Amino acid sequence: MAITVEEFETARPHLLSVAHRMLGSAHDAQDAVQTTWLRAMTARSPVSIENPSAWLTTVTARVCLDELRARRRRNEAPLLADAIPAMELGADEAILRTEKVSRALMVLLSRLTPPQRVAYVLHDLFSVPFDRIAHVLGGTVPSAKKHASRARQRLHRPQHAPERNSRPDQQIVEAFLAAARTGDTRRMTELLAPDSVRDADAALLPRGARTTVIGAAGIANETVHFRDRIQSACRLTVNNKSVYLIAPGGHPLATIEISTAEGKVARIAVRVAQADDQFAPALP
Repeated sequence: MAITVEEFETARPHLLSVAHRMLGSAHDAQDAVQTTWLRAMTARSPVSIENPSAWLTTVTARVCLDELRARRRRNEAPLLADAIPAMELGADEAILRTEKVSRALMVLLSRLTPPQRVAYVLHDLFSVPFDRIAHVLGGTVPSAKKHASRARQRLHRPQHAPERNSRPDQQIVEAFLAAARTGDTRRMTELLAPDSVRDADAALLPRGARTTVIGAAGIANETVHFRDRIQSACRLTVNNKSVYLIAPGGHPLATIEISTAEGKVARIAVRVAQADDQFAPALP
């Protein structure tokens, strides 16, 4: 007996959440769930399906696995934010905010192999048992567990930390970014050294804007205009440096590296994210 429309519509929000975590795109998740419905319509079984949601989740996971493998065959790197249409980027950002999805996790998930991503998402995020995951992956339970374990290691093991004397004062950095997110120029000015420097790639700035700004007041006043970007920043390790990654919708756009000296923010470097950047969990 086929899945009914009512059963599918009840499961749809869950299926979209699963597909989004696997594919990293609200648009692609919608396509995957629609494909799941088409397969459900044509499926024929001599007995009724006891757990329609579980059955549909399995089918959705297989659709997503096929898409992830196709991307890999096409040698497609994860898309950077500036390569994604604004409407799609907005939809991805809406999911992150509405469902309280970890921005950093979405960035890191995109660096996993297809089996690792599917196994981790199903088991660690949605509590799907490994026997069903093995069925999705077309392998054994021990193999499915190994994929999830390897994903866990990559998602939770930071790279080597830099020498302690080269690390920024994290409390100062966090306080500055908190003020930047709310546009509190007074607090930002207090946290910036008088001769602090902000250096940014021209591609990230409006046409004609200065790539280098010197002085606490100038930096604070300019930072207000980029409040939305800073609100979409998360702490990660990028190329073995502890930085904040601006990642609207979970897609890398730029890195913010902040240096401190004598209890003040001394330098802010903003760089365009690159396709070959190496991401890892935030340094301790």
